[in-house]
Amino acid sequence: RWLYGKQICLFYAFCGVLFGICSLSTLTLLSTVCCLKISFPAYVCAWTYAAIFACSPLAHWGEYGVEPYGTACCFDWRSTNVNAVAMSYTVVLFVFCFILPCGVIVTSYTLILVTVRESRRAVEQH
Repeated sequence: RWLYGKQICLFYAFCGVLFGICSLSTLTLLSTVCCLKISFPAYVCAWTYAAIFACSPLAHWGEYGVEPYGTACCFDWRSTNVNAVAMSYTVVLFVFCFILPCGVIVTSYTLILVTVRESRRAVEQH
């Protein structure tokens, strides 16, 4: 069971979400930067993106709580079954912190491969 109280649970869950989303966002940005450096010029901030989603449960959009096995804290997944606000947070989190980053990563690396293949063909023609 969780031994450290509600405040430590909130902090633990907040850190897990912040660093987890920041990690995926960083990988997304790395793939984007690779693509942009090769194909287009631009840049995005991973920490701001992750902080928005990690702070949302602290602002009562979604909830942090003890996980089902009681050994760690994260999103309170059970609250999504009874609370429409928590469900909306989970859906938005799934779309913007999983589907969108994965789509960007796949698209970025696909564009990199296309660009490299075209460059190779251009070099072979010369």
